[in-house]
Amino acid sequence: MKDSFKKNINVPNTLTVLRILLIIPLVYFLLQQDFIKAGVIILLSALTDMLDGLIARKCHQVTALGKVLDPIADKLTLIAVVVCVNVLYPDMIPFIIVLFIKELLMLGGGAFLLKLKIRPPAAKWYGKLSTVVFYSSVTTLILLRAIWGYTNRTLTLVLLAVTTALMLFSLVMYTILFLSLLRQKNRQLREETAAEQKSEPVGE
Repeated sequence: MKDSFKKNINVPNTLTVLRILLIIPLVYFLLQQDFIKAGVIILLSALTDMLDGLIARKCHQVTALGKVLDPIADKLTLIAVVVCVNVLYPDMIPFIIVLFIKELLMLGGGAFLLKLKIRPPAAKWYGKLSTVVFYSSVTTLILLRAIWGYTNRTLTLVLLAVTTALMLFSLVMYTILFLSLLRQKNRQLREETAAEQKSEPVGE
């Protein structure tokens, strides 16, 4: 137990926890319309998101806790930003609906895998790509308004459309992966059942 605890206390997991904690000041600054500070925090959050995965892989510090915490941090940050920014950009309502459906499906899928004792996979490139594009789009919209007081409905819709498309693509790819894991589990159960039947003594 102690060894497992120590293994989970590492730099990548600490960065992930920091990303979760950053949500509090991020929401505050967004609601206060202090866009420059909010933009800085978003950039810091995006940086920790990139670094935790990079360090975990390069330093062989990938842990089961990290695999669970990382997507949770991404989802909480993403939802918090979208809900807050929606106050400034009402056009985001369709995007929010897509986002919540996607996140609910992914959370439900992850919970279902855990129930079947299947470890959810680590974040894939398509999930990271959609997250990076999300951060980039929101940061662009916030900084344009904060620094130059510039808002453009067409630009907003284009950025959100691209972000939504990538999120849907990510959902499709994760769904394929989810089904593949279920097939592997079923195959494993069939093989174990067959092995048990072979090992049973044959009655005289």
